Order: sequence, then C-alpha cells, then structure tokens
Amino acid sequence: MIYTCTLGVIILSACNQQPQQSSGSKNASASFNAQIDGEEARLYTLSNDNGKATITNYGARLVSLLVPNKKGGLTDVVLGYDDAETFKENRTSFFGAIVGRYGNRIANATFTLEGKTYQLEQNDGENSLHGGVNGVYDKIWNAEQIDDKTLKLTYHSPDGEAGYPGNVDMSVTYTLNDDNSLAIDYSATTDKTTVLNLTNHAYFNLNGEGDSTILDLELIINADEITPVDEKLIPTGELMDVTNTPFDFRKVALIGARINEDNEQLKRGKGYDHNFVLNKKGRLDTAAIIYSSKTGVQMDVLTEEPGIQFYSGNFMEGGQNNGKEGKDYGYRSAFCLETQHFPNAPNQTNFPSTVLKPGDTYKTRTIYKFSVK
Repeated sequence: MIYTCTLGVIILSACNQQPQQSSGSKNASASFNAQIDGEEARLYTLSNDNGKATITNYGARLVSLLVPNKKGGLTDVVLGYDDAETFKENRTSFFGAIVGRYGNRIANATFTLEGKTYQLEQNDGENSLHGGVNGVYDKIWNAEQIDDKTLKLTYHSPDGEAGYPGNVDMSVTYTLNDDNSLAIDYSATTDKTTVLNLTNHAYFNLNGEGDSTILDLELIINADEITPVDEKLIPTGELMDVTNTPFDFRKVALIGARINEDNEQLKRGKGYDHNFVLNKKGRLDTAAIIYSSKTGVQMDVLTEEPGIQFYSGNFMEGGQNNGKEGKDYGYRSAFCLETQHFPNAPNQTNFPSTVLKPGDTYKTRTIYKFSVK
C-alpha cells in the first residue's frame, strides 16, 4: 500500500505476490575497479544503520542501493553491473549515471544562445541525448569520501566538450541518511553563458533488481500535465492535461494498468517515456511515490526540479545475462524517475530556463526516500 500525507491519500494494494530479497552482489569487492581511459574507476560505499549504497566515480554512478524490505532483509532496488568494465561497455544504457551536460533530448543537437548557434553531438538520431557521446556519464570524476554516509564527486567539463560552451565545474554529492533517504545535491558554475540540466539515470525495480517486471508496481506522480512529444520524442512545446488519459497518476495506479492502451503518446514512447510537469508548491516537493507489494518497499521522490521523466524500460531488451550476479535485465524490468528541467528547453522559450551564467551557481536537490509498508 502507498501511504502519503503529502498527496493526502492512503491506497490499499490488491497484489499478493511473495517478496523477493537480495543479499547484495559482488560490487563491494575490489574486483569492481578498472582502468578506464587511463584513470581508475573505483567503488565507494555509503552506509547507515539500515542499509547501504555503492557508487562509482565512473560517471558518478549509483551502482547499488540496499534498503529494508517487509521480511526484515535488504533488497537491492537499483540495476547495475558487477564491475566497472561492464558499465563502460554498456555506457549508453546510462545505468545509475549522472547524465549531462544536458539530461534528456535536445532537438537537432543544436541550440542558440546569445546570438550564437552551438552544434552538439548527435547520438539519438539527429538529436542529442544526455549530453552526447562525450557526456559526463562516460567520465571519471574526482571522488572525496566525506564520511561513512557522504560521497562528493567533482568534474571539470572543459569549454567545448560535446559542443557545449563554457568551462563548467560541477559537483554531485550523495548522502545516505539514517531515515533511509538518499539525497543527491548538484552544484555547478561556468565561466561562459551555457545551458545545464543534470540528473541521475538510475534504473529502479522495487521488487528487487533482476525481477522480471515493473508493471505490478503502484505509482503516483504529482502532475496535472505532461510535455507531449513528436515522433522523435522531442516535446512539441505544448502542455497536455493528463485528465482521462493513461498519464493521469494523480491517484495511484499500477504501471501496467494502461501502458498498452491505444494512445498516440504511448505509441510514440513505446510506453511511458515522458516529462511530467510537476505541481510545485514549495522548493522541495514530493514528485512521485512508488510501491512494491512484493517487498513492501515504498520510494518517495522529492525534488526542487520542475519536471520528472518517467521511463518504463521500453527499450530494454534483455538476453545478455550481464547484470549483477549474471541476472538478465529484460523488457520493462526497470523504471526511471529522472528529476529534471524539461527536454529541449534551450529551444523552447516557454519552458523553464536552463541557462547558467558566469557568477551564478547551479544548485538543485533530489531525494529518494525509502520506507516499508
């Protein structure tokens, strides 16, 4: 069942499957580490009284996140791999990565800023996705373990990297709190006017990573509208009311309940792959709540961002059996809830701005908070 005071509803689940538990994987061992592009990719562990998270400096990626389940054990709710080399080989799956400089899509891989047009790298047909071929997801970040609960990662993105203007110094800080929340704090500065939109691209399954489906998970998204997309998954610039559509998650619904309906937007995304326009009341608001009846794990997503991309794993294929401990990550076996500014905002003046200027500081926070119901 989903419990929430923020959205003012209590929902009872009708699912009665048995929970799946995870004892973790080999990720905590030194066998994870590898040389990538002449630098060492390493694994770092955060722990609290109830669970732990592992993070690598390769792409500042969240590798595992073990949270309490209703049977008194721990469930790893994040998909990933057992070693850094496999992350590198599958880098364009973006598992657990910080993506950018611009998370999500920019149409035609171009934008104009202060009268100058910038050509970005095309890696999604004619579009740029998640920062292009040379996105920060494929870089080794500097890592500083502040304490057992906190890891700070920093990266210097030079002027012109992936086509973006400005020398950008960015930091991402992961904090695993004793209330079973994982906070992600982003910060960045630039020496030239640029655009920036960082997010984390973790693939979650609250049934446990390696479970075959997410369609039985219960979801709430606090949004009255989405930004509808064209055939190339670029927002049209309009806002679409979710009322009486499969995109209305203001009341709890199973992910799989309407995912195959005859709806043009679902057809274009091959399921859910859309930006939801969040109903913002304060700076840090509840954006989404998701629950697994198998494990009893509930995840609340809080963010300062104006949007959240809900992706239902539509392009996952499986068959490689290269996940943690040889698990297969098949079709729709994970979801992403990526907090963000809107896709293609640099080319849509009616969307919230992603422009970052010299002297200003980019700062935003997202929290994934876990509980057992």
